Amino acid sequence: MRTILIGLLMQLCGAAVLAAPPRPAAASVATATSALAAAECIAPAKPGGGFDQSCKLAQAALLKAGVTAQPMRISYMPGGVGAIAYDTIVTRRPAEAQTLVAFSSGSLLNLSNGRFGKHTVDDVRWVAAVGIDYGVVLVNRNSPWKTLPELLAALKTDAARISFAAGGTIGSQDWVKAALVTSAAGVDYKAMRFVAFEGGGEAIAALKGGHVQVYSGDVSEIIDKQPLNGPFRVLAVFSEQRLPGPLASVPTAREQGVDIVWPAIRGFYVGPKVSDAAYAAWTSAFDQMMATPAFDEIRARHGLFPLALTGAALRGYIADQNRQYAEIAARFGLRR
Repeated sequence: MRTILIGLLMQLCGAAVLAAPPRPAAASVATATSALAAAECIAPAKPGGGFDQSCKLAQAALLKAGVTAQPMRISYMPGGVGAIAYDTIVTRRPAEAQTLVAFSSGSLLNLSNGRFGKHTVDDVRWVAAVGIDYGVVLVNRNSPWKTLPELLAALKTDAARISFAAGGTIGSQDWVKAALVTSAAGVDYKAMRFVAFEGGGEAIAALKGGHVQVYSGDVSEIIDKQPLNGPFRVLAVFSEQRLPGPLASVPTAREQGVDIVWPAIRGFYVGPKVSDAAYAAWTSAFDQMMATPAFDEIRARHGLFPLALTGAALRGYIADQNRQYAEIAARFGLRR
């Protein structure tokens, strides 16, 4: 069986987990509280996917930490799996200090592929990474496949009969994960049947309705959709080791003979013209939030695992990921 390894900066992730974020000075906290009085979090997709989960996590955790006095407002701006929101913030709303936008590794992949138009990772101010997500292979509970090898065998027999759903177009991280799975079956990824949706919420709904057979999504998108005897079955997680929590019984792809590892950072950015003072207030707010004992429980509830980065550490992480994603783009011919 063809073996594929995508390891994206796992050593850095581990180091970040071990380092607790510093607590900000009281003056910084007061500034952050003032700046966040009218805070808004934009989820750049339709409700129900990973971006939505990220905003809801920040909404709950900032409130619990006492950084905000009332729940942060969440709005939705679908289009291009983040491209419309990115362009809007950069070109039309660049100085809105109160506006956060959720991002993921998928956003960074699309930026490195040139799928956000002329924009680059240097066009916004990266505030915080609040956790790390992992890819999954999800099928309907009524699917004939109960393991990843069974799915690969079916793909090898007749790939044209199996359609993959994803919260993104060709070149998105969901597409790359599906291409890796298809390649692991010994099938040319160009022969893969792929149905693009505007966000994970739509893709999961299509899988539930039987319109597609497989979803190459993320843990955070399905963590609240896995009750016993629920509508879905997780065939594999793309982590190095089994994950704690509700998916603890799900084997990794590696355990099943396919060496695919796909971690995905989740976090937030603000516009390029947000002032240094406001940017510092945001990073201090997230440092304070992520240092609270309650944050670990809230993060886990939203399907994310430990990763806490702000400021320069986050910018360095993004620069490294951008270089690695450029290599993936070259491999699959994705660069525009």
